[in-house]
Amino acid sequence: MRLLALFIALFAAAPAAAQDNYPNRTVRIITTNSAGGISDVFGRALGEELHKVWGQAVIIDNRPGGMNNTGTRACSDAQPDGYTLCIINADPLAYNQFLLKTMPFKPETAVTPVTNLYYLIQALVVNADLKVKTVDELIALSKAKPGTLSYLTATPTLMLYMETLKKEQGADWVRVPFRGGGEAVNAIMGGSTPIALLGEANVIGHVQAGRMNILAMVNNIKSPNFPNVPTLAETGYKGPPSASWYGLFVPPGTAKPIIDKVHRDVAKIVSDPAFIQKHLTQRSLVPALSTPDELAALIKSDRATAEQVVKAAGLEPQ
Repeated sequence: MRLLALFIALFAAAPAAAQDNYPNRTVRIITTNSAGGISDVFGRALGEELHKVWGQAVIIDNRPGGMNNTGTRACSDAQPDGYTLCIINADPLAYNQFLLKTMPFKPETAVTPVTNLYYLIQALVVNADLKVKTVDELIALSKAKPGTLSYLTATPTLMLYMETLKKEQGADWVRVPFRGGGEAVNAIMGGSTPIALLGEANVIGHVQAGRMNILAMVNNIKSPNFPNVPTLAETGYKGPPSASWYGLFVPPGTAKPIIDKVHRDVAKIVSDPAFIQKHLTQRSLVPALSTPDELAALIKSDRATAEQVVKAAGLEPQ
């Protein structure tokens, strides 16, 4: 009985000891972007700072594709030992279940929130040759030239904004797919797809050079680079804005002491003014640190909004 009691005590103490010693080996960060994408670049910057704090290597594991479902599933299936962190955006956790007939995971329980990281400043831009400066002018042009305008978006959530405008205002445009930011910018500049909803960082140079016009900030976040450009709400749009955020998650079942430590260390890094300026502000990103519970509440709210928006836009799951 004494041996049994000793064994039970040692077994119970082992996980606590492992948590106290966390991390003691390499940590990986799964991102849903390919190399050079937003979460990849941010993840590498965050990993460098965590390496300084933890004294352990932090590597990036890119899992792009599948409307961000591929990386999210990889996170969900990973061991919940604290050695897999994941940077995931709103799409696979809030929107995709209403846009797809089947999902490779249950969004409500696939991953565990740690903290929100940042919001993207998303812009509605057009090729300057269209000679439109406002959303109303763009809608009027599409009506005057039916069947001739096309647009592209970085995510399906941004597509919902354009489809809502199309339905509510009688606009006439069609969405075309694209594979990456470089391809998207070339399509806008070449005029083959003259309308786009993209991160400001992708287009800021072209706007400043007069080759593109920004009509509105899509997710209702004012840009310090273009303070006179209105948000969607300021243009009279009544629908919900796109939820363009990226958060930090861990696989379900990860111990709370580990989550608390990761949250504490990441929050200290991401709230540093020098880090914000270099890795967020200069890339048109807005800090969005939160508690795990606050991020969970945001996802729940976005999910409810997503269901309403998809139905209102008349989109059928594919």
